[in-house]
Amino acid sequence: MFGQFLLAFREALEAALITAIILAYLTRTGRRPLIRYTWYGVYLAVAASLVLGVIILFIYGGLSGPAKALFEGIAALIAVLVLSSMIYWMARKGKELQKEVESRLKDISAQGAPLALTSFSFIVVFREGLETVLFLTPFLLNDIAGTLLGAFLGVVSSLGLAYAIFVIGMKINIRKFFYFTSILLVLLAGGLAGYGTHELVEYSKDSGIELGWLGEHAYNLDVPSESPFHHKGIVGSVFAVMFGYSVSAEWLRVIVHFAYLTIAFPIVIWVYMKDVKKEEPR
Repeated sequence: MFGQFLLAFREALEAALITAIILAYLTRTGRRPLIRYTWYGVYLAVAASLVLGVIILFIYGGLSGPAKALFEGIAALIAVLVLSSMIYWMARKGKELQKEVESRLKDISAQGAPLALTSFSFIVVFREGLETVLFLTPFLLNDIAGTLLGAFLGVVSSLGLAYAIFVIGMKINIRKFFYFTSILLVLLAGGLAGYGTHELVEYSKDSGIELGWLGEHAYNLDVPSESPFHHKGIVGSVFAVMFGYSVSAEWLRVIVHFAYLTIAFPIVIWVYMKDVKKEEPR
């Protein structure tokens, strides 16, 4: 459930921060009558995200046999791609988020166009909602209750933090916060990449596609399914979500998982460290 919490928390926090920036800008510039149009966009974005989640579950519910494994594998790998791009984008643009949002708002509010403001708030919030749905889909397919609970707690926590930052005035280094959560998300994305690969390997076996040694097990820990340390157990499931832990794994899964972490970790750390060096006084 922690992985689901982290994903929902991170995405909801981004949406909450952007919404707070919009509301603060409109208030500061004396355009309070336009605030309600911002909320219209937020409400529509949340509703559209929920509908999208229901549609995905409905489609998955109608699948059976190898098609389910194929769907889960593709959903997981798509989530990895989107999650990776989000991590990289936030690493590069996170510190300029407020400037970029306010720059767009300046043009929109100057025109006094309510529809444009509603559309803008809808787009920025729905983007986060879409990413959340994509990220949580692989977990939702296997653990509906745990995923919904983790997502709910993540959203509530993120709203509380956003409120504390913008209303109460709590001081927090947003850039460092996003840096450390990005590290955790890279670990989670690596596990998702491995899981998606595993599902595609299962699909290939059911479909008679030969993968050779890549489809053979690289290791088998012989942990019984009733053990709490099994990847579906109480303890093992936490490590499964956060680190891609599994009591057994095919060679292809191990290779993809390791390759992702080998590429993603240095890139994220390099981008953040590069900006830190730029900000250091000379």
